[in-house]
Amino acid sequence: MKKLILAWSLFAAAQIFTARATETNSAAWLTRPLSLADALNTALVQNATILEAKNDLEASHGLVVQTRAVALPQLTASGQYKITDANYVENFGALAQPDQNWNSGIQISQSIYMGGRMVAAIRAADATKQQALAVYRTAVADVLLKVRLAYYDVLLAEQQVSVREASVKLLEKERDDQQHRFDAGTVPHFNVLRAEVSVANERPTLIAARNALRIAKNNLVNDMGYDLPREIWEDIPLNLTDTLATAPWQINLPEAIQQALTRRTELTALKKNVDLQQLNIVNAKSGYKPSVNVFAGYGWHNAQFTPPIELDHDIRGWNAGAQLNWNIFDGLLTHGKVLQAKALYEKSKTELTDESRQIELGVRTAYSEFVQARETLESQGKVLELAEESLREANARTDAGTGTQLDVLNAETSLTQSRTTQITAQHDYLAARAKLERAIGSDLAPVK
Repeated sequence: MKKLILAWSLFAAAQIFTARATETNSAAWLTRPLSLADALNTALVQNATILEAKNDLEASHGLVVQTRAVALPQLTASGQYKITDANYVENFGALAQPDQNWNSGIQISQSIYMGGRMVAAIRAADATKQQALAVYRTAVADVLLKVRLAYYDVLLAEQQVSVREASVKLLEKERDDQQHRFDAGTVPHFNVLRAEVSVANERPTLIAARNALRIAKNNLVNDMGYDLPREIWEDIPLNLTDTLATAPWQINLPEAIQQALTRRTELTALKKNVDLQQLNIVNAKSGYKPSVNVFAGYGWHNAQFTPPIELDHDIRGWNAGAQLNWNIFDGLLTHGKVLQAKALYEKSKTELTDESRQIELGVRTAYSEFVQARETLESQGKVLELAEESLREANARTDAGTGTQLDVLNAETSLTQSRTTQITAQHDYLAARAKLERAIGSDLAPVK
């Protein structure tokens, strides 16, 4: 029941945020602050995969109604009017049949026994509903993870651009310093050339970082389902408010595996598929058994033999009865259906077992990647401070005449690498945690 409530909550959230769709497809939306929760909420409204999943969920409701129809009574009404050529009407002596005829009636019928099909239909309707909800939740969780990772990618790309810009500025500052020293006659022109080469070598990296940022923004916007204005050519003016801030997070692997096997909606959908295939066996076996239905109705038709034989002289009355149908031998058709249903049932159980195994493998893999990301992040705790201190000392030694320009360039390169490694470690930690949360079936919906 809790799973059903949560799934319908996700569905309702998408309906609530639909009112914002017009706002998010305006040019002004691009420049407003965009938090991770905003990005996720926008995806709930506009992402094509979620919209398709929502349509599939609505379509499944129609399938549920169809499945239950076999157990409900059928009410039908009929009517007919016919006129016939007088020469085509056969008369019996003085008794002439009318050349115009009409009839109408209403009848209700109810199946009372169908070899187990009715009970199976009611159970199948419930299983179909829960399976559809599980599939919808799976689609939502996958999309939200994708958007979350895309958001982190943009944050990483922004930081990488900042690092590369800072690196270019440091190298340009070193180049200018060497130029002043050369002008003063204290260093050879080789120092200036080497500084120029360092600046030139760093600029393509900055250009590549800016391009990576543009691509990351495009991916994020696309995952959210946002329609970009055509007048925007390259850089999308997104204003992300979240950061790559990391917080300690501990998880026990055996508990994570058990949680995944309990919560993953993919398993829920497959379990319901097993139930449906088992019910299909019941449906198939119902062909061996008779079916019984009862009916009752009321009808009217114009008089055929009772004078006066006129169009407005009608005869009316009720009728009721029961009907039994039983295929004693159907050419082994039912036997073939049973064999097919049993095979599909065994296949569904195998799929469930294999998916459980794959989910456990996915949790172990995600956990291993998370441990690696966490250890990498922890290893970078003091590196940035050491790299900054190393650059300061290299500059001090050079100013004192005990160091070389190469020491400064190496220290600047190490500082840039340390900054890049640190922000990459933060990104990888957040991404690995998000993937592990998805692997164990945690709720990745945005926090209200």
